[in-house]
Amino acid sequence: MLSVGKIVRKSQPSLFWCMRSLSKAKREAIFTLFAFCRHLDNIIQSPMSDEEKIELFSAWQEELDNIYDKKVPATNIGRKIYKNCMRFNLPKELMVEILNSALLNATSPIQAPENDVFEKYIYGYAVVPFYLSLMIIGDTRPSIREELAKSLGNAIIITYILRDIKDDALNNRLYIPKEMLEQSGVILGETPRTVVESKYLSNARELLAQRAEKGYSRANRILSKMNKNNMLTLHFIKNVGEIQFNMMKERGWEVISPKPKVGFWKRLHIAFNTIFK
Repeated sequence: MLSVGKIVRKSQPSLFWCMRSLSKAKREAIFTLFAFCRHLDNIIQSPMSDEEKIELFSAWQEELDNIYDKKVPATNIGRKIYKNCMRFNLPKELMVEILNSALLNATSPIQAPENDVFEKYIYGYAVVPFYLSLMIIGDTRPSIREELAKSLGNAIIITYILRDIKDDALNNRLYIPKEMLEQSGVILGETPRTVVESKYLSNARELLAQRAEKGYSRANRILSKMNKNNMLTLHFIKNVGEIQFNMMKERGWEVISPKPKVGFWKRLHIAFNTIFK
């Protein structure tokens, strides 16, 4: 298996270079956290049966128990979590939140979730990883850490939901909350493919976009007051997400394809500006 650093470097080379400002110990811990989340995503997207997926998630619950009970982990990523992350005292309950959020989407695809399910998914899938990353980076009070993780986590994951809505529908997934769809006039009870063809979908996308926009605004305000060298990773992630968000906003929320893309050279340019400006 690739090292956690190589996993990040291969999938997100520009992000990898933005992490070079951190100490080796902090880089390795964030790389490991990234690899853990990526591994859970791969389980969700795999063609294996629901029973196999549930078995794997149960095994990961046991693996987290082993890690926090200071027993020998059974997996490579588990050993990396033990070696790289435990020194930063990451709370077990938050690692479990990541696992539980992934489990929401593992067997039955999320389709127009009720608002409480949507909030739980966003919390474990996006807010918690940002919060843990900030714990690793340090240099933040818990209250600031919580506000930044919530703001940036919401902004980024909602950008992805808005960007990928057509692809998600083709995979029988629809992440926009049920209440928001109903408020916008979208008729439910249909398949996600039918819902994305609704003339009212743009209203729901715009409502969700307003939440992302507020998240970017709050994140920009918080990051502007922090040591930039320590936060290059989050600046880069925020900048890439915000560019994609603005591309969609400018062309109108009724347009769902093609997806806005930030290619390799554009990401490299963003990384350069993030580091040197």
